[in-house]
Amino acid sequence: MSVDHRQKLLIFAAVAAVVLLAGDRLVLTPLGKLWKERAARVVELKKSVQQGTMLIEREQSIRTRWAYMRTNTLAAEGSIAENQLFQSFDRWSQASHIDITAIKPQWKRADERYATLECRVDAFGNLPALTQFLYDIEKAPLGLKLEVVEIASRDDRGEQLTLGLQVSGLQLNLDKR
Repeated sequence: MSVDHRQKLLIFAAVAAVVLLAGDRLVLTPLGKLWKERAARVVELKKSVQQGTMLIEREQSIRTRWAYMRTNTLAAEGSIAENQLFQSFDRWSQASHIDITAIKPQWKRADERYATLECRVDAFGNLPALTQFLYDIEKAPLGLKLEVVEIASRDDRGEQLTLGLQVSGLQLNLDKR
């Protein structure tokens, strides 16, 4: 093999190596990255379609639940809503035989479409009475949410307990959509 022929072969091999490297960097790597991004996007879209299908299948139950929630929110008038909540606390405390020592209401208006009435409730009684009180709050049709529940002992034997609750009630303003 002559030197001239060997130089041409080496130049051809070097050019081929540069072309292959450039092809890898400029074509194959970006195409591979694009393929992975599209595959991830396809997975994301399939998941979104699946969630949408599940929502469509559950539409009636969701609408029924929302209608139930809308009809069981606090009254639109603030003082009536507070009175509604105070009467409910009174009814629950009498039914469960606990003593409420304080109810501190506070309105939170984050949006013109709804407001929440947050109440701090302090009470005391024995364990069965407190559990009955909490059960009555949870099963009530009123739109309430127990945010914080604190139970502490008032005596050494743990027979008398104090209960600290933070309860939020929902008030919807359906006129503002």
